[in-house]
Amino acid sequence: METRSRSILKAVTWRAGGTVVTCAVAWALTGNLDLAARIGLLDTGVKIGAFYFHERLWNHLRFGRAEPPEYQI
Repeated sequence: METRSRSILKAVTWRAGGTVVTCAVAWALTGNLDLAARIGLLDTGVKIGAFYFHERLWNHLRFGRAEPPEYQI
């Protein structure tokens, strides 16, 4: 299981790259850097929250996890 702080850090670092991409696309489409930055920041906040809760939900599911051996030699 991951700690909550690790899940948060993963979400933030992943979204940092996504923010740059979102801002660039919004700027290319609108031609307005201020609007592009606002879109990028709003998108980032929403997606960080969604990613965090997605990660926490998956931590409660057993699907696809390998069980450790009951003993070690």
